[in-house]
Amino acid sequence: MTDNTMAAGAAPVSAPAAPAPSASANNTTFAVILSLSFCHLLNDMMQSLVPALYPILKDSYELSFGQIGFITLAFQCTASMLQPVVGMYTDKKPQPYSLMVGMGFTLVGLLLMSQANSYPLILLAAALIGMGSSVFHPEASRVARMAAGGRYGLAQSLFQVGGNMGSAAGPLLAAFIVVPAGQQSIVWFSAAALVAMIVLFQVGHWYKANRTSQKPGSRKAAAAAGHVTLSKGRVGIAVAILVALLFSKNVYSASLGSYFTFYLIQKFGVEVQTAQLFLFAFLVGIVVGTILGGVVGDRLGRIPVMWFSILGALPFALMLPYANLFWTGILAVAVAIIMASAFSAILVYAQELLPGRVGLVAGMFFGVSFGLGGLGAAALGEIADHAGIEAVYKVTPFLLLLGLLTAFLPKHPSAPKLPA
Repeated sequence: MTDNTMAAGAAPVSAPAAPAPSASANNTTFAVILSLSFCHLLNDMMQSLVPALYPILKDSYELSFGQIGFITLAFQCTASMLQPVVGMYTDKKPQPYSLMVGMGFTLVGLLLMSQANSYPLILLAAALIGMGSSVFHPEASRVARMAAGGRYGLAQSLFQVGGNMGSAAGPLLAAFIVVPAGQQSIVWFSAAALVAMIVLFQVGHWYKANRTSQKPGSRKAAAAAGHVTLSKGRVGIAVAILVALLFSKNVYSASLGSYFTFYLIQKFGVEVQTAQLFLFAFLVGIVVGTILGGVVGDRLGRIPVMWFSILGALPFALMLPYANLFWTGILAVAVAIIMASAFSAILVYAQELLPGRVGLVAGMFFGVSFGLGGLGAAALGEIADHAGIEAVYKVTPFLLLLGLLTAFLPKHPSAPKLPA
């Protein structure tokens, strides 16, 4: 391929005519990716323990709802807002063992949270647990991409599935362990952090041995990969569109993830256990959709997956508030599968849009995803308080119309490069 000169002030994007990757490049290192997925499961499981402690902390220390809110703020600020900062730093100076160090922050935070006997210590513990997540997500996403062998969508999907499973398991563990046993039981979960640190130490060895010799994001590396250029303006618009797509997806997902059981209990009068089974089916749908989205994106390209994921869920979401109990479950699972396919496609597309900035992109989008989900859940709670829980499911589907913005994304090279 002819070497392309990088234009000043422009962001590189892979050319459609890029040569097919070599056989060695296509050798996806599944052991590394599955190790990262396992550690993602442990990380997100431990993160989900923090909200589970709120009722215990409120009663034990006579905290106000405002003080509970500051615990969430301390946790979310470090867990989401620091991720892009970590990503930018490690893009310039890769740190092979930072994954293990990040999990160490989580370990210290859990130990401190289990023994904290004052409000300032509780805030510090929550911030440390969040800090572990802020280091883990961007760096783990970078290593997953390194190990992908060209199957970037599949690699990100497998990585993300671990987090989905951890988020689902955390509340169950909290219900059966933390709530009955109290604050001190958090110390038992420090064993999970230790296990993750051991696994991530081995991943760090692989990362160090397989790190590219070229400086990430350098012109030489971009030219060697066959990149052409888009203006900063077009890249900025594309990133803004991707954030809007995440917003529509995450806010609607929050309506199901946070309030679905309340909706089922209120509208159909089901028992709590039955509602939890419906929620579990929804979470399983997210796992299935996440994997399918990565595989299909590698074959057909990222943009078709985004079109299908956001707009394809719209008809099912519009029908859901008017369905009976059986079809509500079917529609919720269908929405979960379709919508969950978008995240890996959005993340990989953004990484291809900004080559050499894998950490920044991962940190920004994982952070944005985390933050938007929290904000969306809070806003939907206000709607439910004032207009009723059913109103939430009649209004939120129209957010999915933001998927039409996909038409304005550059037709840039997520063209599949894998053999049929």
